[in-house]
Amino acid sequence: MKNRYRYRQQGFSLIELVIVIVVLGILAVTALPRFLDVTEEAKNASVEGVSGGFATGTLLVRAQWEAKGRSKEGGLNTILYDGNRFYLTTPSQTEIDNGEISPGYPIDTGDSGTVDVTPAGLTAARCLSIWNGLMQNPPKATDTFSSVVNSKNDLKYYVSVDGTGNDRVCRYYLVSALAKTADGGYQDPNNRTDRYKSFSYRPASGQVVTHINN
Repeated sequence: MKNRYRYRQQGFSLIELVIVIVVLGILAVTALPRFLDVTEEAKNASVEGVSGGFATGTLLVRAQWEAKGRSKEGGLNTILYDGNRFYLTTPSQTEIDNGEISPGYPIDTGDSGTVDVTPAGLTAARCLSIWNGLMQNPPKATDTFSSVVNSKNDLKYYVSVDGTGNDRVCRYYLVSALAKTADGGYQDPNNRTDRYKSFSYRPASGQVVTHINN
């Protein structure tokens, strides 16, 4: 005689379902901020690492120029660094004495066909050429914001220029940290440093400043 076993299938009771939902809600509330914090920290670390590498590059260029006896070409300070030709700030003695411009910092590569070593002549295109020349395997960057608007993950940094005269600076923005529009595109940072994550480079002094905003 065969024994027959009867299996009884039971579901969750209403109380059990409520408990599960409450627990999942608590986990979501506690885990999400931690996840967001990790994401922000990763972005901060990215900008700090890139800006640190950029600052090191500017110092190495200047050090090599000094080691070469402050080499010149056509009256302009210049040096061949890691296979790339850099034109450096070339102030007058008066500008040096007045502390307006320091000599020997990268300001052009000649990629545009016309060399300009005056801080007032700095352009976003020149900032991008400095970026590509200084960095080892630089993150992909652009100086055209229309290329950034609907960028996926291929463009990492947006390059712009800001300021006037000797205070003109290059700005490098982490694209993934930019604000987004309602349709999901990126918003132009408009050279703001009180928002987003970026760093700036001032050729007149060789100063690199990191701007981290959460």
